[in-house]
Amino acid sequence: MKKINLLLVILFTGLLFSACETDVDIIADYEDVTVVYGLLNQDSITYLKINKAFLGEGNALIMAKVEDSSNYAGMLDVKIEEWASGNLLNTFQLDTVTIDNKEPGLFYNPYQILYKTEEPLNEDFKYKLKIQVGEKQVTSETELVHDFSITKPSAGSAFIKFTYTSKSAAEWISSKNGKRYEVIIRFNFIEKSVNDPDTTYRYVDWILGTRKSQSLQGGESMEIAYLGEVFFSICENSIPYEDLAKEADVIFRYPGNIDFIFSVAGEDLNTYIEVNEPSNSIVQVKPEYSNIVNGIGVFSARYKKIRSKLLHAESFALLEDLNIKFYHLK
Repeated sequence: MKKINLLLVILFTGLLFSACETDVDIIADYEDVTVVYGLLNQDSITYLKINKAFLGEGNALIMAKVEDSSNYAGMLDVKIEEWASGNLLNTFQLDTVTIDNKEPGLFYNPYQILYKTEEPLNEDFKYKLKIQVGEKQVTSETELVHDFSITKPSAGSAFIKFTYTSKSAAEWISSKNGKRYEVIIRFNFIEKSVNDPDTTYRYVDWILGTRKSQSLQGGESMEIAYLGEVFFSICENSIPYEDLAKEADVIFRYPGNIDFIFSVAGEDLNTYIEVNEPSNSIVQVKPEYSNIVNGIGVFSARYKKIRSKLLHAESFALLEDLNIKFYHLK
């Protein structure tokens, strides 16, 4: 027993001196890491967000509030090349633009520098990104998500009907290069208040969910079902203000368009979203995903398509019955 106790004392003493004599430097040598986020859409202006990772002694939360910590000094050389059948067709030089709508958070705000081009994009071409950061070239490439057909709601009728017993579905044909599909029903309405001379335009979103195509070839029939009663539940719970005084100030509301918004993500964007989704497993360590060469982030494509309808008179009558101040204008 004495020999065992002596052995434990020696072992513990050795660990203690080892711990005292070893200095752990948690700050490694700085390495420039370029962080890139960019999504191409042929129907909109192209914006890229390009930052750098930062490292230093002190409070990282304080450093994150400093502009120079995450922004490169000076303008980078940023180009997007347009390719088809292995041939370079065009090269677009991106310019910087400063916007002031970044929401408050951990990082420097409200200003942020983006790289922008208004050059039209073609869904049949491939696009390659090239960023020159000193001696380092950061690259990536993507194909665009093609246009696709919405089959339901159909283009024929101007109205959409929701009732407490109705069942329906949003239906579409998958697009080429489209992988992840999110469908939102957006109910737009106008609002007039006693103490506000201007008309207020508001909306509530009914998120139907997401679906993923089996392939990237397109032509696949897809759908998301929904129940009409959910529409009235969302309106009743989301439209009135929580502030009772503000709600009492509302004179009337009147419905506008019902927008069926179909948002499509390319394969790389879908993978990036999947990797960063909340985990249902007890294993919390997730793999990292990036398609940026010599950097991290994602460069991919997305596409949005909207089909707008007017609220059917029968649905408007049911909306009035909720007593949330929807009235016919006189």
